[in-house]
Amino acid sequence: MQKKIAVLPGDGIGKEIVAGTVQVMQTIAEQFNHQFEFEYGCIGGEAIDVDGNPLPEETVSLCKNSDAILLGAVGGPKWDNNPPALRPEAGLLAIRKKMGLFANLRPVQAIPSLADASTLKKEVIDGVDLMIVRELTGGIYFGTPRERRIENGKELVVDTLSYTNEEIERIIRKAFDLAMIRRKKVTSVDKANVLESSRVWREIANNVAKDYPEVELEHMLVDNAAMQLIRNPKQFDVIVTENMFGDILSDEASMLTGSLGMLASASLSADGPGLYEPVHGSAPDIAGQNKANPLATILSAAMMLKYSFNLIEEGNTIEEAVNQVLEQGYRTADIADGAKYVLTTTEMVEQVIRQIKEIAQNKSMSANA
Repeated sequence: MQKKIAVLPGDGIGKEIVAGTVQVMQTIAEQFNHQFEFEYGCIGGEAIDVDGNPLPEETVSLCKNSDAILLGAVGGPKWDNNPPALRPEAGLLAIRKKMGLFANLRPVQAIPSLADASTLKKEVIDGVDLMIVRELTGGIYFGTPRERRIENGKELVVDTLSYTNEEIERIIRKAFDLAMIRRKKVTSVDKANVLESSRVWREIANNVAKDYPEVELEHMLVDNAAMQLIRNPKQFDVIVTENMFGDILSDEASMLTGSLGMLASASLSADGPGLYEPVHGSAPDIAGQNKANPLATILSAAMMLKYSFNLIEEGNTIEEAVNQVLEQGYRTADIADGAKYVLTTTEMVEQVIRQIKEIAQNKSMSANA
């Protein structure tokens, strides 16, 4: 298989974790006889410095002409005082909108070997396997007007949350489709006791559910969902929610795995290339120090292989390699409590590559036996 991948390292630790992930992808290509072409583009703070724009048109064109997009992270204190349109995060929001990436998938799975890295009791996180489906191109992050103005002598700040029925329905259907291949349960999270948008969201969820009689639908207010994620996360299968709620809940859910550095994500459109990135940010405090955990980005690449290229065995191989490396006691600093070996970013990448080669060789020997 031959595929073109747009690579957007971004800022901070983005460059380090993406570099390692490209090496992992190259190893997969070698072991499974594929050809992956990597072409690089700018986004975020780096793009502001080079182009004066957090998302240059050249980057958009590159992404539209690729089969998938691998993104690192954006942001940093260097650009904190820039106006909103010239902040790195504006580039991230813009690429989601321009590429039509409306569905953000964030899997959260408990890894037995990392049980001690979580601040929760082992019996609470054992067996956790849930998927958060976050609407990504609507809601308060994109609504207008968004402004600060003086009214009656006082400063007034306005943010607008808006959704069309079509935007709500397509993300809820995506959640039901995923539930059909998982454990057939959808938890729709809203704030229907306060927000009109949430009341419409709940109505649409009930209508969509009629088309999926095998799937159980439950509604949960967002504040209760935040509590239940910590109290009893095993009750969840697929959680679907709007943009801001999904942003917050998925970051909370990352702590079930012990570190934000372990959480991968996929952002999908209706028919164009998907974007794959770790959930964590650019971590400018450790950028350039070879300390960052690359595993979330590597696991995001596994999602790319599965969701964009339908390379299930290859994606499973990456996931299996990561799990085996962790079982062998290898850790980066963020998950290092009680670790046998504490590795740098590049050392962790090397261990994953070593394990991928071993898995692939064992499968080849078994096939030829």
